[in-house]
Amino acid sequence: MNSNLRQLFTIAEKPVRRIIGLMSGTSLDGLDVALCAISGSGMDTKVTLEQFDTVPYPVAVKDEIRKVFAKDTIPFQQLCLLHPWLADLHAKWILECLSQWGISPADVDLIASHGQTVYHSPKTLHQLPDFPNATLQIVDGDHIAVKTGIITLSDFRQKHIAAGGEGAPLALYGDYCLFSKKGEDRVMLNMGGIANFTFLPGDLLAAGVFVTDTGPGNTLLDAFARTHFQVEYDKDALFAKQGTVHEILLSALKDHPFFKEPFPRTTGPELFSKAYVSKAQQQSGTNDISPYDMLATLTRFSADTITDALKSDYAVYASGGGAHNPLLMGWIKERLPRLQLRTTGELGIAGDAKEAVLFAILANEAIAGEGISFGKPGMPAVTMGKISFPA
Repeated sequence: MNSNLRQLFTIAEKPVRRIIGLMSGTSLDGLDVALCAISGSGMDTKVTLEQFDTVPYPVAVKDEIRKVFAKDTIPFQQLCLLHPWLADLHAKWILECLSQWGISPADVDLIASHGQTVYHSPKTLHQLPDFPNATLQIVDGDHIAVKTGIITLSDFRQKHIAAGGEGAPLALYGDYCLFSKKGEDRVMLNMGGIANFTFLPGDLLAAGVFVTDTGPGNTLLDAFARTHFQVEYDKDALFAKQGTVHEILLSALKDHPFFKEPFPRTTGPELFSKAYVSKAQQQSGTNDISPYDMLATLTRFSADTITDALKSDYAVYASGGGAHNPLLMGWIKERLPRLQLRTTGELGIAGDAKEAVLFAILANEAIAGEGISFGKPGMPAVTMGKISFPA
């Protein structure tokens, strides 16, 4: 047997696997690095978050990614170069984290790399009948494996699409394994660049689980904070709190077929972009809105489209950057006063670490799991991730 395959077999047989989960979302904040100790698989999965850190993307790195991110027309050479370049950076940051934590790479079994999404294009968005759902994440797994010496799983979303899904959201697979609780209907709400949630039924039946994007989370807030205030994001809603919601513009923003589509549905910054807002402004005659009012209105837009998709009597556990936005969280509570709004920290996983942990779980399922059958279109029973060996 090939020595790499023998090592993989040995890892699969371990009672506890140490897996590093990596996540860099559409907000382009940085690389989340979560070192997890994982035992079992499926509904028997147990996770201990041993270490976590976020390596902020330097401005220069963000600028390079934005040359190709969520754009219809790009310099193709830039995309080609970013694929290995970002992978080498991620590998460097992983090794630096391990050094800071006093852990040898030899003591880590696997890396689960989500990569960096640069374009998400489900059929509902591209509307080209002869073409399938599609998504593209860069950051090459071979480069990470070779540079770190650790077996790496990457490119998780392609199997999901190949089996009939849209490549997103993938959170339900980890959410179901890790956060389901007998007797309590739960909603795991993640507010990254795009907001999504997983519904977990209290009867624990996989057939009752569903997951969907709701619309924008932070993507528009961050874009307009950069444009009008030259900051990466509106920390603590400082600028939005100084504005007033413009109801006419808000109505125009919410007037899109996406919000009438049945669950599950997926989207991305390709739709919810500055051009989307400009079109809504033209339609509503609100081109002269102040930057403060704009951020207030966009924050309310995220809050409204999240709460429109939720029911008020669930226990909701929030994560992602939006969970740190007091105005966004306040408006969610205001619109659904009966909502039990908490954070995933109450369940033992810090909200900022949750997505990286979930990709570690996906890697664990690929190596030691069997695939969970949800019995619904768009939610295929597959294990995901391509395997890259160090040598």
